[in-house]
Amino acid sequence: MTETWILLGAASSMARAMARQLAGEGANLVLAGRDMADLEAQATDLALRGAASAKAARFDARDAATFASIIEAAETLAGEGPINCAVFVGSMPPQEAIDADPSLIDGTVTDSFTGPARFLQMLAPKLEAKGKGLVIGVGSVAGDRGRIGNYVYGAAKSGIATYLSGLRNRLGRSGVHVMTVKPGFVDTAMTWDVEGMFLVASPAQVAAHMLKKGRKGRNVLYTPFFWRYIMAIIRSVPEPIFKKLSV
Repeated sequence: MTETWILLGAASSMARAMARQLAGEGANLVLAGRDMADLEAQATDLALRGAASAKAARFDARDAATFASIIEAAETLAGEGPINCAVFVGSMPPQEAIDADPSLIDGTVTDSFTGPARFLQMLAPKLEAKGKGLVIGVGSVAGDRGRIGNYVYGAAKSGIATYLSGLRNRLGRSGVHVMTVKPGFVDTAMTWDVEGMFLVASPAQVAAHMLKKGRKGRNVLYTPFFWRYIMAIIRSVPEPIFKKLSV
């Protein structure tokens, strides 16, 4: 049966890579984001790559009025088939900018946590009614522990990780699986020109890893895999020592 996927934040590098893989599998795609010209061009390209259908839809995490039409579009494309959703949205202003203008916290939390959570909360009853489906929510290793360089962004990602844990508990009872993804450093627009990057993964590697493990029922995925061990070490550092570090 043909899968239907909603990709929130479809203009991101990881979402583009996942969309190409799904198009090759013949899926229906709803590409949701803010840049409609870019999404329309991407939809045309994906149709040529084999997607059963590819539709651009406006999504703004800060404007809940854009949410319902995306879900309706996916329902129309899916018919009796499953609806899956992958969430890539988020924003990461420099911590120094937030320190200078604390109002930036509001947008960061809305983009990375409350906006996508509200969308998924609207989608959840539809998935429960179908009794099948997969939700992949992209958090970050930054949410595992507050660090001096990005603790507001990390707090937002920690929030969405906790939300996804609860959603997994809820939807698992209806046959719908929810996977939380915690990527390490990935070569994306968000990480461009960020200092201190190492072991950087490609978006295609990460997207393929997400789909493979999500379909196998993984609950929490660190990607690439070694970030699971890196973050285990970082979480184990005693607080009196950790607060003196700049990691």
